[in-house]
Amino acid sequence: MVAVAVDRLRVVRGGKPVLPDMTFTVESGTVTGMLGPSGSGKSTVMRAIVGVQRIAGGRVEVLGAEAGSPPLRRRVGYVTQAPSVYADLTVRENLAYFAKVLDAPPDRIDRALDIVDLRALERRIARSLSGGELSRTSLATALLGEPELLVLDEPTVGLDPVLRRDLWSTFRELASGGATLLVSSHVMDEADRCDRLLLLREGHVLADETPASLRERTGCESLDDAFLALVESR
Repeated sequence: MVAVAVDRLRVVRGGKPVLPDMTFTVESGTVTGMLGPSGSGKSTVMRAIVGVQRIAGGRVEVLGAEAGSPPLRRRVGYVTQAPSVYADLTVRENLAYFAKVLDAPPDRIDRALDIVDLRALERRIARSLSGGELSRTSLATALLGEPELLVLDEPTVGLDPVLRRDLWSTFRELASGGATLLVSSHVMDEADRCDRLLLLREGHVLADETPASLRERTGCESLDDAFLALVESR
């Protein structure tokens, strides 16, 4: 079953095509990695999927509905690169606020805290948290509505290897529970943690396949080398 269908998506910014003509799908219940260097169009695609990006052409369908349509508000969770929490509130106060916005029952606050392992820090003021703790708090706010699709824009950027491992473990657990995750990154060593890869460069999809098939097709064991082989073959 398809969770996201992007068909001939075109985005223009400042008179210049940022996404000239992009097509791909994301299967339900999977962790799909969207990887590529800065400026490849990852954030723009994700904004289009959650319905906050003005598009010049094409169609984006999410969970069977047009991207950004009202029925999707509780079914899609979105975590931006910058922490989306209030610095002067505690972790729990942030979650309580967003739970009211989403009209989520109070018990989901505790569930979200448990999923991201923040129970011990729930009374800490957000401004005192580390980068990894802020990332997990932002993820917790997105989980309050128990979304079917989670769109995560570079959630591990700037984190140390231990925190990155822990977050990816959380992503896998969410997918095992039936959620679909689309995770962007510019770090190729995270590609092996994904079921499927979308490799982007300059607004184009260079590859849409599993890590294993990408290695087989390029003859490269390293996914970094595989990406470079695709770039050089164009």
